[in-house]
Amino acid sequence: MQTAAIFPAHRVTIVGILNATPDSFSDGGRFVRGESQLDLTAALGAAEALVRDGAHVLDVGGESTRPGAQPVAPAVEIARTAPLIEAVAKRLGVPLSIDTRSAEVASAALDAGASVVNDVTGLRRDPALAKLVARAGATLILGHLRGEPATMQEHPHFGDALREVAEELEVSVAAARNAGVAEDRLAVDPGLGFGKRHEDNLALLANLGWLRRRLGLPLLVGPSRKSFLGALTGDPIEERDRATLAACAIAAFAGADAVRVHDAGGARRAVQVGRALRDARREGRP
Repeated sequence: MQTAAIFPAHRVTIVGILNATPDSFSDGGRFVRGESQLDLTAALGAAEALVRDGAHVLDVGGESTRPGAQPVAPAVEIARTAPLIEAVAKRLGVPLSIDTRSAEVASAALDAGASVVNDVTGLRRDPALAKLVARAGATLILGHLRGEPATMQEHPHFGDALREVAEELEVSVAAARNAGVAEDRLAVDPGLGFGKRHEDNLALLANLGWLRRRLGLPLLVGPSRKSFLGALTGDPIEERDRATLAACAIAAFAGADAVRVHDAGGARRAVQVGRALRDARREGRP
């Protein structure tokens, strides 16, 4: 099976986070004031820094999906993201992803220069996304999320998180394939921190290799500054980059094809170590 074009087999891809939101859990308000007043100069500077530090792909988001976040109107999301994507596409030669649950927003982003749609709901919010991606020949990243960001952390429950996440991602993958998304334009994300308990996140991260083999598709993992790392270390959000890098190294060792992070330079070094250890591992031997 082919690997999605943005996740080539020879590397662990660094996906840099570029949030154009006023309320994201870690970096909200850096580039947006009020509802949709975008500081394009500052956002472009951040994009350049991410690429300079090693990001292969930039993931632009205009709606926070942190626990408790409220939905954003598509028009607002477009106002926050489309001008930024257009400006970055003109200046930097890296693939751009739109982090959205809306086909309307994704369409505007693709027109502006994005080539990837990152849907954290795995098509459960807006099934029209899949046909849009198929028509555009874009890449689709299918995330795992039960419910809505506003309520996803209210008593989440899994009997077997690894198996259930795999089964639910398989449903998303089938929907994308049925809509005509090309096989080499599909990737999956187990959704660390999205409607998961502490132990669920740990189980998913520790068993990424099993998940990767079962789904047979490139696997993106997003551990950056997540609350489960804070629960382990006691660190506040702004001090979780070191724990994030440990998680990135483990993800690369376990089988991840890509990591989505705020600190591209640190993640680049972490996944180099994890990938080297994965390549040195002798399966089934002492």
